Amino acid sequence: MEYTTLGDTGTTVSRICLGCMSFGTSDWRDWVLDEEAGLELVDRAIDLGINFFDTANMYSNGESERVLGKALEGRRDEQVVATKGYFQMDEDDPNSGGLSRKAIEQQLDNSLDRLGMECVDLYQTHRWDYDTPIEGTMRALDDAVRRGKARYVGASSMHAYQFADALHTSDVERLERFATMQNHYNLLYREEEREMLPFCEQENVGVVPWSPLARGYLARPHEEFDATTRGKSDSHARSHPYFEGGGTEVNERVQELAADEGATMAQIGLAWLFSKEWVDAPIVGTTSVEHLEEAVEALDISLSDSDVEYLEAPYEPVRVAGHQ
Repeated sequence: MEYTTLGDTGTTVSRICLGCMSFGTSDWRDWVLDEEAGLELVDRAIDLGINFFDTANMYSNGESERVLGKALEGRRDEQVVATKGYFQMDEDDPNSGGLSRKAIEQQLDNSLDRLGMECVDLYQTHRWDYDTPIEGTMRALDDAVRRGKARYVGASSMHAYQFADALHTSDVERLERFATMQNHYNLLYREEEREMLPFCEQENVGVVPWSPLARGYLARPHEEFDATTRGKSDSHARSHPYFEGGGTEVNERVQELAADEGATMAQIGLAWLFSKEWVDAPIVGTTSVEHLEEAVEALDISLSDSDVEYLEAPYEPVRVAGHQ
């Protein structure tokens, strides 16, 4: 395993973050693992040197947090745990979502209860709240840090101007700053390279991209995408522009380079991310120990500049996706 410092926090994290969206119950989404399989994945991740885990309150309606908390029982201090809040958790309670002070305080407490922890290492806003002034959100997050319920705060998936507004507000009001950005970034979706990623680099913000393999589209030939349970049932994959803007040719070039390197397509997709200096740790979600082990092995693949250029060449600008 390789390690890096997460932004300017001084915290050391593995170059791979295990995404826990697949933990919980298949009642939520067809491809989600049951508790036993989730516990096995966490055990193997720790064996492989992974010390960074990301979940959210809305994953399996809280069950993901509960499974992760159970998996880390007795070895919590050695791990870096991140969770998120924003999406409405109770359809009958509008205050169970959003980024108001009430929502943040209640949902963070609920997440900590499910995780079985007094403090989470990184608490992230899952999306931008257009109904709450950013100063109110940042003050509530600052209080969470001061009260010892979160060590750092981070953000996910927003426009660069919004992120700049949040950082500026924190600086002016002397509030806790967003230390990380969890954004949508992979070989098939590179719109973040325009503003968000250079801005994060300038501000020394840690970058932990979600969907590094384009919800599995970079892990297999494009004509086989629907062959998996997730491919068949994940409507979110089809809502993203992975199949647009040269996506098919990028997929084919990943296939070609994987064959040349004796690697899997997923390993090439991850190796491309590891080659980007502004990326700290991609969030890798998986439903099998084998795929987790393959992801770790991708750290041994070093792409040349010409390999990177070859993979990137077919890309065309696409519509913004993942901010809602």
